[in-house]
Amino acid sequence: MTLQQIKYVLEISKCGAISKAAQELFVAQPYLSSTLKELENELNIKIFSRTRKGVILKYYQTYISF
Repeated sequence: MTLQQIKYVLEISKCGAISKAAQELFVAQPYLSSTLKELENELNIKIFSRTRKGVILKYYQTYISF
């Protein structure tokens, strides 16, 4: 896990959608999605629940504390 990946997760959570976060981070949406997938595979968890309306952060209380 890198600081960049943490930054990406925080921005996705803040925006509620990977596409919106990609715009805010000035990266391509496919790149952001693949980076998120790599992190989820590394940690062996699903960080977000994906819905038609966007994403919802899972494990908020367990893994990420603001």
